[in-house]
Amino acid sequence: MNKLIVSPSPHQLGTNSVSKLMYGVIIAMLPALFVSIFYFGLGAIVVTLTSVLSCLIFEYVFTRFLLKKEPTLKDGSAIITGMLLAFNLPSNLPIWIIIIGALVAIGVGKVSFGGLGNNIFNPALVGRVFLLISFPVQMTNWPKPVALTTGFSAYTDVTSGATPLGLLKEGLRNKESLDSIMSHIEMPTDYLQLFLGNMSGSIGEISAAALLIGLVYMLMKKIITWHIPVAVLGSASILSGIMWLADSNLYADPVFHILTGGMLLGAIFMATDYVSSPMSTTGMLIFGAGIGLLTIVIRLFGAFPEGMSFAILIMNAIVPILNKYFKPKRFGEKLKTV
Repeated sequence: MNKLIVSPSPHQLGTNSVSKLMYGVIIAMLPALFVSIFYFGLGAIVVTLTSVLSCLIFEYVFTRFLLKKEPTLKDGSAIITGMLLAFNLPSNLPIWIIIIGALVAIGVGKVSFGGLGNNIFNPALVGRVFLLISFPVQMTNWPKPVALTTGFSAYTDVTSGATPLGLLKEGLRNKESLDSIMSHIEMPTDYLQLFLGNMSGSIGEISAAALLIGLVYMLMKKIITWHIPVAVLGSASILSGIMWLADSNLYADPVFHILTGGMLLGAIFMATDYVSSPMSTTGMLIFGAGIGLLTIVIRLFGAFPEGMSFAILIMNAIVPILNKYFKPKRFGEKLKTV
């Protein structure tokens, strides 16, 4: 017989449920999905459908036959994992690699810890980082947006290019100045175009406008709070701003870092994962600040031009410590007097 475990009183009956929250996140991701289809065409559709269907299938098989539990595909968690994994992939990634990513995301990132609610790390990022390490060539082959070429982009016959962060990293490695790098980048470099998503990159990270619409929706629906996104973006802006002020010929300004490389995707949708993020507001702020700082450190001094995925996974590992030392205030707790 299953035991019913509840938290200490008082209790308040709410209208939220796991499935309601999950489908709220899915709705918030739709603007970014639509923008990715606009810019990458058929490739974005193929990658997203493959990722979502694969995650649903693996979720069912592993839950039913390994965990010996009734599959809960209707709660929407596997759909979110599939969409977030797709959002972190290029639009021309071969289908078999996407399936492997879904297998690792669900099997290693989620089921190996006991299923929904038990995973330490964000499952989609576990799958993404595994693919990045295992298939670095395919994972860094970025199709150019349709808006920079012509016609409706196909899945296999596309023109590839580098991301803004990749071009920046390569140029600095070749001892070029920041102005020189920006002058010969073969894509729009003004911030309006970057804000709208007219650049190469993973299909879900390109449009800051679409991601911010999703953020506003989730805040209005109280699906997430502001603490983690603000802490991530604030700490990243402060560190990148300090480096930019120290040497503007070597380091890009904070706005460039915020608009490129999955910073907003990670801050809004990846770092705010319920299971792998802290419970208290203080813990959330520390967690978010750590992600922002680590991302900029990896971008500026590491081998990878992008650092958001690694930063989130590193901070995921610290969440149990944050939950231990920073706990939500209990109702009815007696205040200490001096």
